[in-house]
Amino acid sequence: MKQYQFAFDIRGLVLLLLVMLPNFIWFAVPAPKDILRAESVTPLLDAIASVCQFLFAAALCLVVNQERGAPELTRLIRGCIGCVLLYYAGWILYYLGITNPPVILLLTVPPCLAFLFFAADRKNIVAAVPTVIFTVCHLIYGIVNFMIC
Repeated sequence: MKQYQFAFDIRGLVLLLLVMLPNFIWFAVPAPKDILRAESVTPLLDAIASVCQFLFAAALCLVVNQERGAPELTRLIRGCIGCVLLYYAGWILYYLGITNPPVILLLTVPPCLAFLFFAADRKNIVAAVPTVIFTVCHLIYGIVNFMIC
């Protein structure tokens, strides 16, 4: 843990804002078949996910591994960018009224992978642990609330 310090990572904030952008739009402009506004049947899991989301977001922006390399376009960062683009594609499909399981998975898995790829690239285990927990909770939430209910 000695290699970690509290410092601001602008790239972590940019990634968070890029992933949250479609959510901000969704808050303001409901989609045609807006199934995501339904009450969740997994409230405890959602609470755990929310705590982990806060923790990983804070860690991505405020915890820096001093042993990380210089920022460059690595395979992990390219994967991160690809996941954000897949996530945006999912939102486009959702706003076109398509709410099938593949679209729900596009709204669930790629953003989590983007955060994991970024944390791995920046050697930020402090962010990776809550991101993994959030990913599991978010995936279960999506499956239980929108695929098997």
